[in-house]
Amino acid sequence: MARAPVEGPEQLFHFAEAAASARVAPAFEPPRAVAEPIETVLITGIAGGQGRLIARRIAGARCRIIGVDRTPWEGHPADVRMHVVDIRKRKFEDVFRTERPDAVVHHAFVRHFRGDPEVRHEVNVLGTKRLLEYAIAHGVKRMVVLSSAYVYGALPDNPYYVDEEFPLNVSRTYPEVRDLAEVDTLATAFLWRHPDVATAILRPVNTLGYYVQSAIGRYIRQRYVPTILGFNPMMQFIHEEDVAEAVALALQTGAHGVFNVAGPGAVPLKVAIRETGGSAVPIPETIARAVFSRLFRFGLYHTPPGAMDFLKYPCTIDGRGFERATGFKPLFSLEDIFASVRH
Repeated sequence: MARAPVEGPEQLFHFAEAAASARVAPAFEPPRAVAEPIETVLITGIAGGQGRLIARRIAGARCRIIGVDRTPWEGHPADVRMHVVDIRKRKFEDVFRTERPDAVVHHAFVRHFRGDPEVRHEVNVLGTKRLLEYAIAHGVKRMVVLSSAYVYGALPDNPYYVDEEFPLNVSRTYPEVRDLAEVDTLATAFLWRHPDVATAILRPVNTLGYYVQSAIGRYIRQRYVPTILGFNPMMQFIHEEDVAEAVALALQTGAHGVFNVAGPGAVPLKVAIRETGGSAVPIPETIARAVFSRLFRFGLYHTPPGAMDFLKYPCTIDGRGFERATGFKPLFSLEDIFASVRH
């Protein structure tokens, strides 16, 4: 059973400090690539909230930015060259052929469950496979793939804190996001097969902020937030701007490997709910699974019942490997993060 909640916002940093003292350094060490200067960065999924933040952050490095998305970015900055194209289509390769990017930030994933599962799989898995093939064919030298810490899964025997060598278990209990684990695996295989490309696979924790539309954001923004009776897992959060900073640092340093990206600390779920202005509503698990499974089936709830394990068990990560590789330190505190979505 997860730890009991601790009352009072003053306890936030207590948990962050306890988290840091419990970490174990990862041993993952892939082949090293040689970092080369970059002039042109292609960002997939640029029209979404996180994609725009990444573009804005990278623009400060004076790189030419090429944006790709199925959705237009109305009013995009003049220094962003925008291509409205589906990464599954052959026309996507024309972007590589004409723009000749030195680096790619891959962020074009369907992370919601509102559409056809087949389309989600095609965009996420087949789209990624094509992108990686085009990157090699057209001489890309740096690659950043924005994965997620969710790929580890939330299981009762998860340790505090998992490192990058921990298996990707999410599909065991949450099969609806199996495609995200497949994307991560594809990118990892690419990293080993092509050591000449400085490839960084980033696995950030729960991302919150004003612009990003994430599952955890929709969940925690509710006025009355359902939780599982008897459970209160430790959770980590990171600000959307810090995720953009992590991507920029990975590009600038030529980071090469699989990296967890952690925020400023961990808190119990019910503390996070309280600090964002909500009220936790504990529900017996059997009732919660039956109700939310039916609601999801009829399109009345946005998240599959498999996500409930993340409300029961911890999925906390060790982010020290990325800190060592790039010097990354989160700029936003837990209070800042919670304030960004407080209602």
